[in-house]
Amino acid sequence: MSENKFEVKDLHLYYGSFHALKGITMAIPARRVVAFIGPSGCGKSTFLRTLNRMNDLIPGVRVQGQVLLDGRDIYAPDVDVVALRQRVGMVFQRPNPFPMSIFDNVAYGPRLLGVRDRNALRRIVGECLEAVGLWDEVRSRLDASALGLSGGQQQRLCIARCLAVEPEVILMDEPTSALDPVATAKIEDLILRLKERYTIVIVTHSMQQAARISDYTGFFLNGELVEFGPTGTLFTNPRDQRTEDYITGRFG
Repeated sequence: MSENKFEVKDLHLYYGSFHALKGITMAIPARRVVAFIGPSGCGKSTFLRTLNRMNDLIPGVRVQGQVLLDGRDIYAPDVDVVALRQRVGMVFQRPNPFPMSIFDNVAYGPRLLGVRDRNALRRIVGECLEAVGLWDEVRSRLDASALGLSGGQQQRLCIARCLAVEPEVILMDEPTSALDPVATAKIEDLILRLKERYTIVIVTHSMQQAARISDYTGFFLNGELVEFGPTGTLFTNPRDQRTEDYITGRFG
């Protein structure tokens, strides 16, 4: 199997007549953290959503080009989009726990997939809460509403909910932008631990965050992928003047 989890080839995306993504070509290596940076409206979140076809939910969207997951085009007509989104999970900008108990939030996906045995569900819930560092904080109140958790705890719960269906890839769209610095640090530590098992792709508004946690960084501008490479190289020795202008604060 290729060391690349995704290979994107000449990808274009249109919202109606608006050309939102322009000829994106890149490879996303397996079990690494890949970050996308760039000013608001540059296409980075739109590109993230092409990796699990979330843009399909928007009327008038057209996609051209290829997005290969383990060598198979996810936009091929015979692809099961529900199965794709099980393999490629997503964590959103604002924590979005379901209005149900902590336990039921994590058990929701496995139940949809047919897991009914209570002991199996308990094991999955416990393992996933442990994986996100939440088990010790909530083990005595698994039946309490998830809406009673702090913002940072809710976001870690949403990551646990994502892990419960055993994805291969986790997409994160600015997962810490609504959190305080302490909660942000916990999520960043969690991402660094999770990359041992998962491929993680994150959109971030914070260049400092990209520098701290990612192995590779892509810089988007006006729907184009201007530059993509190892994070240390992109921040210290960018090839493109536009990248340098952005990371040094001349615009954006």
